[in-house]
Amino acid sequence: MRILVLSVGRLKAGPEKALCERYHERSGPLARSLGFGTVDLAELPESSARNADQRKAEEAKALIARCGPGPVIVFDERGASLTSEHVAHRFSTWRDSGEAGINLIIGGPDGLDVSVREAAALVLSFGAMTMPHQIVRALVLEQVYRSLTILARHPYHRV
Repeated sequence: MRILVLSVGRLKAGPEKALCERYHERSGPLARSLGFGTVDLAELPESSARNADQRKAEEAKALIARCGPGPVIVFDERGASLTSEHVAHRFSTWRDSGEAGINLIIGGPDGLDVSVREAAALVLSFGAMTMPHQIVRALVLEQVYRSLTILARHPYHRV
């Protein structure tokens, strides 16, 4: 089962990129040991359309087209606020039910088109505040790693 983190925009060198790389590297071996296969990252270019609605619509088409088989999780400030344990449980339920993968989608600076949220099995929020998509990417990768450590009963996750 593949875990794919899809995001709009490229991370430039800096602390956000280093943090993302750190959690990505940690997640790979742990995911394989738990039957999840690989944790892959895909960066899609930001749209160059003139207005935000057009940019979001173009990015939505590219995101949906790039998703692999399996459920889609979207990160949006209007989503549900779930515990890390709940997210880990969803991951394991999908793995155990034979899903081919999980697709985690992070929008660009303009956010996500409604069509992406409608395609999602789960819309999650890190809170009602708007956050830079670079920070959200680091948070998503940390939560992937945290979910895997919860399932592995690793001491990383402390309550």
